[in-house]
Amino acid sequence: MQATPRTDRMTVQSALGAYGLRLSGVPEAEYLLAPANADWPRFDVVVEVGSGDPGAERVDASLAHVRLRTGGWIDIDRIAGRAHFTVPAPLSADELVHPFLAPVAAVTAHWFGRESFHGGGIVLGDMVWGVLGDRNDGKSSLLAALSARGVHVVCDDVLVVEETTAFAGPRTIDLQDDAAEALSLGERIGVAGARERWRLRLPPVPPTLPLAGWVLVGWGAGTEVRRLTASETLPSLIQHRGISIPPTEPAAFLQLSALPAWEFRRSRSWEAMPEALDRLLTVLGA
Repeated sequence: MQATPRTDRMTVQSALGAYGLRLSGVPEAEYLLAPANADWPRFDVVVEVGSGDPGAERVDASLAHVRLRTGGWIDIDRIAGRAHFTVPAPLSADELVHPFLAPVAAVTAHWFGRESFHGGGIVLGDMVWGVLGDRNDGKSSLLAALSARGVHVVCDDVLVVEETTAFAGPRTIDLQDDAAEALSLGERIGVAGARERWRLRLPPVPPTLPLAGWVLVGWGAGTEVRRLTASETLPSLIQHRGISIPPTEPAAFLQLSALPAWEFRRSRSWEAMPEALDRLLTVLGA
């Protein structure tokens, strides 16, 4: 018998979530969540302090066991609609929502026929451009600088899409010390997810928006913006998937790779950031 996700209804007033999930169990961090559609799967979030051998990771059709890089693990139950964290030390509600919900977003996206990517997204013309890159490629600082320009940011850490619809993530961007200082943005929240973070609160965005295309970021000697072909975009999307399990709908990647895509490189000089943003926004039609 096919597993059926939990879909009990919450009132419109209390429906909050992220990544296409309605979330409960994190009332202290509701200010970081977005309005959630009533038909999104509901998941309760439970945190328990404990220790032990986390064991091997596994993901099947309805259960997942995911190790955390910071110690501990998550047990995710599709049928019960529960994400149970076992961690060596208490988590604040802030750090639970971001960054610790990211693995839950990736696993549940896989279960529900969605895709997840390591990256963020920006809103231009009521459509989302996915911003993807490797760790330390400057995604968060780019998103924060664009937010300071008045560009709405959909998410910072994980971008979840269903066909060509993008889901809003937690309403925050976390910066490292140098970026926060250079951009004069963010509030220091201490160590969360094994590193020091400066947190920038984001204004609300709609829970879903259509996907316009992709921006693949990286470093360069100067500002470079180059249009990518679909054959170049496809391996980049696969490289930046949020989960290593083969996709449930491989053909969906052909549709996603057919969307407009740009390679965007900028120098590490903070003084060059304004000109780099101008170039990028011009290319994207903003």
